[in-house]
Amino acid sequence: MKFWSSLVGYQLVWFAAVIGAGHGLAWPGIAGMLVYATCQLVVGLQYKADLSLMLTAIVLGLLLDGGLIRTGLASYATPWPSAAMAPAWILALWVTFALTFTQSLAWLQTRLWWAALLGWIGGPLAYLGASRGWHVVTFAAPAWRGLLCLAVGWAIATPLLAWLARRWSSAAIPASAPVQGRAS
Repeated sequence: MKFWSSLVGYQLVWFAAVIGAGHGLAWPGIAGMLVYATCQLVVGLQYKADLSLMLTAIVLGLLLDGGLIRTGLASYATPWPSAAMAPAWILALWVTFALTFTQSLAWLQTRLWWAALLGWIGGPLAYLGASRGWHVVTFAAPAWRGLLCLAVGWAIATPLLAWLARRWSSAAIPASAPVQGRAS
């Protein structure tokens, strides 16, 4: 996938997952992730890296979002398959996000501080948008505690995924690569 198709594809999956969850449906996000992942695996040719990133993302999602649920800091709409763990639609978003690290976010593979900053700011903002726009995430009062946990979690997860993508990719991207990443 090229830079823009990867970026747009991720955003489409995000909207499908969030809007679907807002209507009590987990499958739109899961279906979107499956389409995105299939395209990524067919076109991206980074099978080992992409599959490894997908599994890592599921673990990170279970830890971060599951931790928010277990501590009572957040709850999620459409908690399928279990209210005690991260919902499938959130895990689909984690998988889709992780796959961008060999495409549209490949430039972060050598810019881990930028990745941490993106995670620190972008992670909580995405959840806040999902919370306020579609009411699919509810934070326990005061909400800043849950958002702070998300900021810290995403500030760790984002550079970790970028670093792993570089480590697992067959052709690591040079430090002087353009922002758009490499073409596949």
